[in-house]
Amino acid sequence: MGEIVGAGLLAHVPTIVLPERTRLELNEGKEITLVTGLRELRRDVFERDDYDTVVVLDSHWATTVEFVVTAQARRAGLYTSEELPRGMCRMPYDFPGDPELARNVASFADRHGTWITPIDDDHLPIYYATTNLWKYLGEGLPGKRWVSIGVCQTGDMEDHLRLGRALADGVAATDRRVLVIASGALSHTFWPLRELRDHESSDPRHVFTPEARAADLRRIEWFRQGRHDEVLRTMPEFRTYKPEARFHHYVMLAGALGEERCTAPARQYGEYENSVGTGQALLWFDRPSGGWTALRQENAHA
Repeated sequence: MGEIVGAGLLAHVPTIVLPERTRLELNEGKEITLVTGLRELRRDVFERDDYDTVVVLDSHWATTVEFVVTAQARRAGLYTSEELPRGMCRMPYDFPGDPELARNVASFADRHGTWITPIDDDHLPIYYATTNLWKYLGEGLPGKRWVSIGVCQTGDMEDHLRLGRALADGVAATDRRVLVIASGALSHTFWPLRELRDHESSDPRHVFTPEARAADLRRIEWFRQGRHDEVLRTMPEFRTYKPEARFHHYVMLAGALGEERCTAPARQYGEYENSVGTGQALLWFDRPSGGWTALRQENAHA
């Protein structure tokens, strides 16, 4: 029986794949802690041998009439971003997929009242919410499978919870030990173009509004406490700060980990940072010894 053995809510901003010299120029001579945090996360988690497959819940990949899960045996190519081709240009990627897991996830769509299609087309586009994290967490680790699932732009919160439930069942139906990444930001309002270059530093004072910054920090603290119930309960409030992809990348993750019953506390890598107005963080959830929905007091010092 397969199992989700770790999970994360991880930033994927373009800045992390820019040359170091450019990063320092944009950030007042300092390295952004998203870079150092991802390097530390790789050492702590992704370089271990206790997982087989990484599933990325990709906030940049928006489907319309169904959820789609990648089902290629291997994905390889050169990635150039349509959004920022100057900074993300001809980036090589090459990793095995997991067709068996993809098909198993899709097989649970009916049980959860949703629509999921596995696609093995080699020409299916890839997005930097996947490739940027693979560059840090997967490149150079042969044999680790990577799979992506997109958000569905016509789906609401319940639809994305259902996807997460199907993902958990699909994992359980295999022998895989899986890491799941919700790849995306917190609050997500960009500065207007004529003002944007005054706000490229990672300092959180550049997040678009103090209210958005406060809302992000409140949720980071809830995550650190394992209070997924509070994050989900206050989703309508948080959406007023325009989280990336309506925060559906996280909602899918929550659906896979037990929703409001999930009590796994986060440990944070790096600092809460700005990216041209948006709030970014690296939060990792280890599976508690008693499971994702273990009593919270059991996790207090995890």
